[in-house]
Amino acid sequence: MELDQRPGRETGGPAPRRRGRPGYDLEAVLRVAVEVFNERGYDGASMEDLSRRLGIAKSGIYHHVAGKEELLRMALDRALDGLWEAADRAQCLDAPAIVRLERLVRDAVGVLDARLPYVTLLLRVRGNTATERAALKRRRAFDALVASLVEEAERDGDIRTDIDPKLTARLLFGTVNSLVEWYRPAAPGAANPVSATALADAVCAIAFDGLRVRPY
Repeated sequence: MELDQRPGRETGGPAPRRRGRPGYDLEAVLRVAVEVFNERGYDGASMEDLSRRLGIAKSGIYHHVAGKEELLRMALDRALDGLWEAADRAQCLDAPAIVRLERLVRDAVGVLDARLPYVTLLLRVRGNTATERAALKRRRAFDALVASLVEEAERDGDIRTDIDPKLTARLLFGTVNSLVEWYRPAAPGAANPVSATALADAVCAIAFDGLRVRPY
């Protein structure tokens, strides 16, 4: 098995995508599959559930994918690829670690906003299948990268050093990850919508500046 250059990802290359049956788009099948997985849990969802939700025979789904686990892999990769793309952008910045760390947090919030159902599914996997274990391995590698940025920022004197970097990284992205429990992207025209930018600003203000107003 060949190793991807990106940390934590093992792959022998993507499976060849099958040609879609007219009227049934692979993207639509994946989107509905993620909805069902999030509602019922991956283990509790069946291909029959997907078939009923889509209003097509199971053979129509199998025309696109080999089975339920392939849909899970595609969905988890959608979330993880977004996070690793954000990590790549942050790492490419010619800037101090604290700036790269904040950029990563901001872009991770953007990934969550754009791919909310997929990130929600990622955060619920428990390693019960080979696909889930591979996803968790990639996620742990991402967490390690965040911790390394925290360590570098500590060495630069930009972050307090009395908290373990791994704990800081977990608390930081625990805040980001908690957004899946309540945040919903605003529908067009909604009153007082919370934009992804405003959400990222709030997370970074709390995480990097704190809440308390200190007198000088």
